[in-house]
Amino acid sequence: MWLPIGFILLAAINIARVRSSVELDGNMKNMQTMATEAIAFLLILLWFIFLSRFRWRTRLIGLATVILLGVGAGATLRFNGSVDGSGTPRIAWKWAAKKSGEVTGVTEAKATADVKERPTDYPGYLGKDRRGVVENVSLERDWSGHPPQQLWRHDVGLGWSGFATVGSCAITQEQRGDQEMTVCYELSSGQSLWSHSNPVRFTEPMGGDGPRATPTIQEGRVYVLGGTGILDCLDAATGKLVWSRDTLKEKNLPNVVFGKASSPLICDDLVVVTGGMANNCSLLAFHRNDGSPAWQAGDDKAGYSSPMLATLAGVRQIVSINATTVTAHDPKDGHLLWQYAWSNDQWPKCAQPVAIGEDRLLIAASFNAGTVLLHVSPGQNGSLSVAEVWKNRNLKSEFSNIVFRDGFIYGLDDGIMVCLDAADGRRKWKGGHYGHGQVLLAGNLLVVQTEQGPVMLVEADPSAFHEIGKLDALTLKTWNTPALSGDLLLVRNDQEAACYRLPMAK
Repeated sequence: MWLPIGFILLAAINIARVRSSVELDGNMKNMQTMATEAIAFLLILLWFIFLSRFRWRTRLIGLATVILLGVGAGATLRFNGSVDGSGTPRIAWKWAAKKSGEVTGVTEAKATADVKERPTDYPGYLGKDRRGVVENVSLERDWSGHPPQQLWRHDVGLGWSGFATVGSCAITQEQRGDQEMTVCYELSSGQSLWSHSNPVRFTEPMGGDGPRATPTIQEGRVYVLGGTGILDCLDAATGKLVWSRDTLKEKNLPNVVFGKASSPLICDDLVVVTGGMANNCSLLAFHRNDGSPAWQAGDDKAGYSSPMLATLAGVRQIVSINATTVTAHDPKDGHLLWQYAWSNDQWPKCAQPVAIGEDRLLIAASFNAGTVLLHVSPGQNGSLSVAEVWKNRNLKSEFSNIVFRDGFIYGLDDGIMVCLDAADGRRKWKGGHYGHGQVLLAGNLLVVQTEQGPVMLVEADPSAFHEIGKLDALTLKTWNTPALSGDLLLVRNDQEAACYRLPMAK
């Protein structure tokens, strides 16, 4: 019996080593733990069959039992998504009903939306410029004495899309049955004003079904990218289709594993989206007015973050996080300005890059890729060059966004809030177990949408971690980014949406 006991002890030691590691993120810990358990089980099974001193009849009965249990599990159980962003699978009976996304109790008014632009608009993913920073909003710090007020709450379809706002309406993407939909709600009441649908449904066993991207609104039009790669341009007031492109199908590109999650970028007269899982076009650009192709660029598989417009080293550029590289492209024709080789394409890269100052770019990912600060500088013959300033694993962001304020970086390191010094990447503090949620910066306050559902208020203070407020906004797994339009906070997950009026500082 010393062999199976030895296998168990070695497995226990390795699992303890993995679970106690500060370098590995939750996904890697879970995968290595499950791999260790599987190898230990297989070794014990081989010992039992070939090396143990049990009678052969006992060995064969044991083997048959294992086979029957495996067949029975395969016939009766299925994966039902993941418990959380750490990749722990949720198991369900095969005959248990799947989420359809159908919504009851929400009627559509079929009304024209007020899309007159306002200074408080939140017109796309992570706001106006994808920094996750809301300008000119001064939030009240005391949520106990001045609690947020719920304006409305109702069911929504499946998906991990966030809200974008313009005028008095809020627009998001949902999966309802076999229809992938773009839905416009009245901001103050939650009343559905219009919707547009495509007869497609993206399905992925671990991440769940439905669209992942957030609409982009500009100059009276809404640009939406569905989970299967359909790019629609809609009239923001009515939802009427202006033009549509099936971006992956037209280019014969396979979809990325977890579905199209990048939100459309509006750059001058172009709308730019990411490509597919092929090494021939990372970015695709279309003319905004009619959807006609403008250019394609890149020779890497697409990533999951959204293209971002930035000015680095005095040059305006579109930054793209791809499967194995970070690249920057000229908005006019897509030609390559610089490229940085980053990790491999084994694991997804989802977190949004952050421009810091005039010539630096922060990138972060989970699955051991860690955080890198890049310095972009003028090169030879008008080109640009890129070099690492620092690199570490102090902020392992799986798909949570990161914000920057006054020389310091704030984000969720494998689900725990951290503050890093942007100069050298050193950690200033770590606290608050918020899961794989999302972060907005309003003044000197962080509005944290936790993965568990509640919204937390945290000080953006590099000296220490201070959690100062809590709002029980949602109750189920939430991966969607919140939107802050003036004093109105919009939150949603793949089940319900709600709007809260946040108290403002006097």
